Amino acid sequence: MQKSDLKKITDYLWEIPKNRWDKMNVPARVYADEKLLEKVFEDRSMGQLVNVATLPGIQKWALAMPDIHEGYGFPIGGVAAFDLEGIVSPGGVGYDINCGVRLLRSQITFDEIKDQIVSLMNQSQRDVPSGLGSRHKEKLSDPELNKILDNGAKELVGKGIGNQNDLDHCEENGSMKDADSGKVSDRAKNRGRNELGTLGSGNHFLEIQRVDQIYDEEVAKAFGIFKNQVTIMIHCGSRGLGHQVATDYIRELLKLVQRENIWLADRELVYAPIESKEGQNYLSAMRASANFAWANRHMIAHLVHGAWKRILGDTAGSLDLVYDVAHNIAKIEEHEIEGQTKKVCVHRKGATRAFGPGREELHSDYCHIGQPVIIPGTMGTASYILVGTNEAMKQTFGSVCHGAGRTMSRKKAKRAVDIGKLRREFEKKGIILRVASRGELGEEAPVAYKDIDNVVNVVHEAGLARKVARLRPLGVIKG
Repeated sequence: MQKSDLKKITDYLWEIPKNRWDKMNVPARVYADEKLLEKVFEDRSMGQLVNVATLPGIQKWALAMPDIHEGYGFPIGGVAAFDLEGIVSPGGVGYDINCGVRLLRSQITFDEIKDQIVSLMNQSQRDVPSGLGSRHKEKLSDPELNKILDNGAKELVGKGIGNQNDLDHCEENGSMKDADSGKVSDRAKNRGRNELGTLGSGNHFLEIQRVDQIYDEEVAKAFGIFKNQVTIMIHCGSRGLGHQVATDYIRELLKLVQRENIWLADRELVYAPIESKEGQNYLSAMRASANFAWANRHMIAHLVHGAWKRILGDTAGSLDLVYDVAHNIAKIEEHEIEGQTKKVCVHRKGATRAFGPGREELHSDYCHIGQPVIIPGTMGTASYILVGTNEAMKQTFGSVCHGAGRTMSRKKAKRAVDIGKLRREFEKKGIILRVASRGELGEEAPVAYKDIDNVVNVVHEAGLARKVARLRPLGVIKG
């Protein structure tokens, strides 16, 4: 795959025509500028995108966001929608089911608590377990865990942890319908039994931030965002439970593919027809994993609330949820296709929902203005708040990027990064760093990722989402 294979549609959109390969059912499109496009050819991601275009029932286009990089089956940053006579593919969701981002806003400014940031970081790290295999001492019983899987964050609110506002400002209200804990294996449940309220490792983080720039005053006000405000961002997913669910069903669907002699462009694109028993079982288990992830971020937010109160007291006020978004998920949604409203199964793999104004899925606080879109940066760089647009509804099934996107493998980054130098750079920027594992620090260094400013600018200029505010890190907790 090379640049000459692509047709330039705009300065921010490129297409591989359907006629490039007779197995393609639709064209493949990637959102990128000239600079980011060069990065696309450094791994297999564009070939993976073309393979996605061969899947049965795919609608309009196989899509890639500007943070595209190589993944399992689908590229990370990939989006595809399938009609309900089509397929569902675990490779289009990923192993960390409902990895996502939760943004909390305070009512105070950085200047009011700058002398207490270190204490707040230390308390938050003590209260929120982080790192590879991080767990709580207490384990959920079978009935407790099953209720979380079936009901998500709603189950916790019912027990007095958080409130209705937390559910109102969460994608799917924090509780995906038609989840079925009975479709989740005992092995997966045992992996998640004491992981609720834990951060994990890899690119997951808990970050204390300040708002350093406002791009759209009207939308920022609607989101409760103001200049120099302190915010807290949580990035994690379904932990070992979700990973095991993906592993279990990929194994099952490979058996189905072999039994039915189904042709695949890549065995990692293993799938089941949506309406088949296997497809419905996977969707039920995936939804249960998504509910676990929403409950996980909800519980972490609850623990952060406790640290906030303990260090700052009642005078600092509360932390309120701006929004919680998923970026590894498959969902049945209605979209306009060939002039008609149609139900489709939208796969977002390292891609964020970005619904424009008027969608009934949005709470009344945001329905008139569009969905908050939370795009985390890499460790030590800026993160962004954007707002979804109706252009995204037309072009990308209401989807945008989910982050910066890797340019370097974890192993390569680990070899290339000088940990001591990286720490000194953080100190120079005034960013407090708390890491559970020094060994994983190099894997997540900014040099291993694309430029987040560049990536966000592409979705902004392409009209898929509009920039609202930029957030700068004050302190980072990593696994």
